[in-house]
Amino acid sequence: MDWREISGKKVLITGHTGFKGRWLVALLKQLGCVLSGYSLDDGSGIDGEVNRQCMGIDADIRGDVRDIKDVQRVVESFKPDFIFHLAAEALVSRAYENPRATWETNVMGTMNILEAVRRTLEKCVIVIITSDKCYENNEWMWGYREIDRLGGKDPYSASKAGCEIMVRSYVHTYFQSSCTGVRVATGRAGNVIGGGDWSKDRIVPDCMRSWSKSRKVFLRNPKSTRPWQHVLEPLRGYIQLACKLCNVDELNGEAFNFGPLTSNSITVEGLVKEMQKVWTDAEWESSEAAKLQVGESGLLSLSCEKASSLLDWRPVLGIEETAYLTSEWYIDFLRYNYDPEDLYARDIASYMSRV
Repeated sequence: MDWREISGKKVLITGHTGFKGRWLVALLKQLGCVLSGYSLDDGSGIDGEVNRQCMGIDADIRGDVRDIKDVQRVVESFKPDFIFHLAAEALVSRAYENPRATWETNVMGTMNILEAVRRTLEKCVIVIITSDKCYENNEWMWGYREIDRLGGKDPYSASKAGCEIMVRSYVHTYFQSSCTGVRVATGRAGNVIGGGDWSKDRIVPDCMRSWSKSRKVFLRNPKSTRPWQHVLEPLRGYIQLACKLCNVDELNGEAFNFGPLTSNSITVEGLVKEMQKVWTDAEWESSEAAKLQVGESGLLSLSCEKASSLLDWRPVLGIEETAYLTSEWYIDFLRYNYDPEDLYARDIASYMSRV
C-alpha cells in the first residue's frame, strides 16, 4: 500500500477526540505525520479520560467548528497539507434533541473549514467525512451507490445530505479550476465499531458499559440487521482517498462509499453473540423500554464498487474478526488496565498485517 503522499506531512484532524478521530490520530502517527487536532472540549467520564491519555498528537486545540474566526486562525497558523474533517454531531438521538445545533455543526461547520481553506491556502487536500445516512433510505436490499439520491427524514440524516450538497457546490464554485491546488472529496460510512467508542445509544458502548460491571444489557432492536465494520476499514479508505486526490484531478469533488463485506450484515443479536465469545459471562435481553423515542433506520447498505475500482480499496475483516477485535480492546482496557495507546497500536499492527 503506497501512502507516501501523506507520510511525514502536516495533517489537521477536526473531531480528533471522537471515536474515529482517536483511531485516525494513532494511524497517521505511525506514518510520521505532523498532527494538529481541533475538537470541542466536551469529554467526560471514561471517554474524557481516554481523550487525555492517548492523544499522541502534536497540537491539541480545543474549539468549535461553528466559529469561523477560530477555524480561520487554526488553518492560517498550521497551514496543513491535508485536512480530515470529522467534527460533527454524530448521534441520531442527540440530533433529534438539538436540530438547530446539528445543522449548524454538520453543514455550517463544514462550510467554515472550506471557507478557511479558500481564504488561506493555495494547496490542500481535504476529505470530508459524512455518513451512509445521507442517502434517501428506501429500504433497498442492494447497496446504495454514490450517484443515488440524497435525502433524510430526520435532522441527522438530512444534515448529512445537506453537507454533501454544500461541499459539491463549493468544489464547483471555488475549487474546480486547474489554477487552484485545493482538492476535496467526501467519504461515507456507517455502523462502524471498534474499541474506544463510549457514545450514548450505541450497541457496542452500551454492552461494554453494562458487561464491565457484570450487568445485563437491554437491547432495543435485537432482530434489526446492520452492516457492521471495524473502524480501521473506512479510515484506511479515507487515507487512500486523500493520497489519490493528490495526483488524480478527476476525483476532485467526488464522493466515496466505504462499507463492510456483504457477509458482515447480521442482526444486533448476532453481533452481541459474536462479542460474547470474548465476554463469556455477558448477558442480554430484549427490552421495549430501552428503545429510543426517535426513529431508527432499517436496512441500509453501501455499494463500494467505486472505491474498489478507483482507489483499490476493499474491506478485509469478516464479522468474526471485527467483533473479536472490538471486544478484546474493551476487555483489555476495562478489566486489565492496558494503556489505550498500546491497544490502538496493537490493533493497527494486526489489521495492517491483513491488508
